[in-house]
Amino acid sequence: MKVLVTGGTGFIGQHLVRELHGRGHEVTALARSPDEAAFPADVERAMGDVTAYASIEGAFAGQDAVINLVSLSPLFEPPRGLDHMRVHLGGTRNVVRAAEEHGVGKIVQMSALGADPTGPTEYIRAKGRAEELVTGSDLRWTIFRPSVVFGEGSEFLSFTKKLTPPYLAPLPGGGKTRFQPIWVGDLAPMLADGVDESRDGDTYEIGGPEVLTLAEVAKLARRAEGQSVTIVPIPMELAGVGLKLGGAIPGFPMGGDQYRSLKFDNTVSDNDVSAFGVEPEELTTLQVYLANEYDHPT
Repeated sequence: MKVLVTGGTGFIGQHLVRELHGRGHEVTALARSPDEAAFPADVERAMGDVTAYASIEGAFAGQDAVINLVSLSPLFEPPRGLDHMRVHLGGTRNVVRAAEEHGVGKIVQMSALGADPTGPTEYIRAKGRAEELVTGSDLRWTIFRPSVVFGEGSEFLSFTKKLTPPYLAPLPGGGKTRFQPIWVGDLAPMLADGVDESRDGDTYEIGGPEVLTLAEVAKLARRAEGQSVTIVPIPMELAGVGLKLGGAIPGFPMGGDQYRSLKFDNTVSDNDVSAFGVEPEELTTLQVYLANEYDHPT
């Protein structure tokens, strides 16, 4: 099968491209800078920006399926000139249009837990509206809604460490927001399965093997580096005021959207990983990953 991966050189994209290639698919990695990743020689590369239709349209010719991974992180303020609606909604609109015009049969859409056109954050609203474009298209579709994804190069751990410096770290609400982190090495094979016709019309909510609060994640990350951290709870209302001010400072890790995201959990009610032949307890935990990462640095 010929598969186009938008965002193919990103954190998840690189793992997925290699997984698809290993299964014998003819893979094309589409990205703004496609030479950033080291892929096997027979992986095709295409340069384009999903927010600019003319730059991506040609890459869809002859493809059987597209996996749309292009995304802005919900954890950090978007770069200047970009926003979630432009990238997630506008980008998906362009991907769907190009796929329909070139007769691509299938789209696999990377969404997010809680995706909702009327949700509490711009990220969640943009993801929800993008899902509506996909399900309302002429394409066969499969949607994935994962919790936060960790692994080498992930933003989740770098965000957590930036937010919680060693020894003493104030956190909104004491860092009680719950996540269900999944290792990218466990997620990529599931995404690759998404191109199969047997997955058509399905939406999968995917989480890892355990539920952790942000405070617990911070302590695990710091412990892996031989450090400790004590969490100082900051009332959510007070944190909201501070983050509105801090969000105007270049390099500040959080803004209003990120503050609002900490008001609700990022966990699944029913974990759909079992639909892919694995059970949650078989997946890699964050603690095991961190132990291996620091025992065998790359």
